[in-house]
Amino acid sequence: MGGQPMFILSEDSQRTQGRDAQSSNIMAGKAVAESVRTTLGPRGMDKMLVDSGGEVVITNDGATILNEMDIEHPAAQMLVEVADSQEEEVGDGTTTAAVIAGNLLGEAEDLIEQDVHATTIVEGYHEAAEIALEAIDEQVSEETVDDDVLKQVAESSMTGKGTGGLTAESLAETVVEAIRHVESDAGVERDNVTVHTQIGASSNATELVPGIVIDEEAAHDSMPGEVEDASIAVLDVELGVRTGELDAEYAIDSIDQLNQAIDAEESEVRGYAETLAESGADVVFTTDDVDDRISSFLAKEGVLVFDGLGDSDARQIVSATGANRVGALEDLEESDFGAADRVRAQNYGDDDLAFVEGGAAAEAVTVFVRGGTEHVVDELERAINDALDVVATALESGEVVPGAGATEIAIADKIRSEAAGIEGRKQLAVTSFADALDVVPRTLATNTGQDPIDTLVDLRAAHEGGDRAGLITDGETVTIDDPFEYGVVDPADVKREAIESATEAATMIVRIDDVIAAE
Repeated sequence: MGGQPMFILSEDSQRTQGRDAQSSNIMAGKAVAESVRTTLGPRGMDKMLVDSGGEVVITNDGATILNEMDIEHPAAQMLVEVADSQEEEVGDGTTTAAVIAGNLLGEAEDLIEQDVHATTIVEGYHEAAEIALEAIDEQVSEETVDDDVLKQVAESSMTGKGTGGLTAESLAETVVEAIRHVESDAGVERDNVTVHTQIGASSNATELVPGIVIDEEAAHDSMPGEVEDASIAVLDVELGVRTGELDAEYAIDSIDQLNQAIDAEESEVRGYAETLAESGADVVFTTDDVDDRISSFLAKEGVLVFDGLGDSDARQIVSATGANRVGALEDLEESDFGAADRVRAQNYGDDDLAFVEGGAAAEAVTVFVRGGTEHVVDELERAINDALDVVATALESGEVVPGAGATEIAIADKIRSEAAGIEGRKQLAVTSFADALDVVPRTLATNTGQDPIDTLVDLRAAHEGGDRAGLITDGETVTIDDPFEYGVVDPADVKREAIESATEAATMIVRIDDVIAAE
């Protein structure tokens, strides 16, 4: 090669190496964590996010905030993925996971400045995470996870979030009832619980519908608004005059021929209508269109029809009622009918909704959320979905731990105790992991107006004295006490997932020492 330089990267590529790369990535991760830190806890603050089109989102949900932010830095995107993973797996704890990950990065930065190698930090963090998981197991309550505990889990999840005029306590009862409705011997079918929002009333009008709610209106104004003990047909059929695929024209030479054509068309339309009316179906849902003449005839027969359904809505109705989906009218039999205690069409201002309630196979349930503005119902929807997820998680695992920072205090204490038996520089990383976990109680203290250092000292002292110590917010009073006594509890799996996902993201970022970016 004669000493000739070899160019592997294009001239437009940018490359950052060594400490500069580590510092850039860590700084980006810390910035993301800091953006959601103030939302943590019952006194957490909200964020207003405005996109380029002027759409406004007001929330303190960590996953929503991070997803709405226009984040470009690849390392920062990893923390967004932490929140997404936390949300997908257990439904809550997204802010906690992101904040812990950011502080693990901050501690790692200090260790790197002390010439601790990134590999040593990673090994120490993974060892500390294993100790943390053991500590969580030790914090699991011995009480049976019954409805009272589940309500506490739901209420703890929603406290501090936007719930309109409703209290977290009243919403918790609705959430637990919804999850119990979809519980079976096989577990909890969380997907069978949906949240449907409707603007136009106080949030106090939020209710649980034992069935499904879809955005559909009756095919004819004269149709009955409500049908009880309904026999339901679900069709993929166009109910109207059949047309050929070819673009053909027919010449009509006389009035008699025109009348014959009209009579034939009317006969075909009436045939469809009579077939449906005689089938015994009280309510018909179809994914295709229904001719106005057929709708009018069926309205006179007292049949309630909804047409033009989307595929997902049709599948929901089949699941909720036990109907068989039929693709040809001549194939429709009584055995294909589903059942519901009640089907009703209801108008809410400019919106028309169909309610399908109860029935022989009614496995679905809907939380029908009301609110005066779009921002209220959106935030209420997020809060309820998080609560539904954590209640389902707690019910399936049967394990809950104290909230209010008590679990993080216990984890950090155990890690520090175990760190004494770890040799070499890895001990520094393990201890730093414990220090990073202190961000949770410190942030809770800050957000409630308390001194974070004094609060952390008091929490540690109470824990070392054998008490279960969390930072309890009760009205205007903030005290250090046992969270279980105040019903402040979290599913153990939420804490486990937060530790695991935060550790994974932090160690991945710390190991990067070379960033190559193409222009």
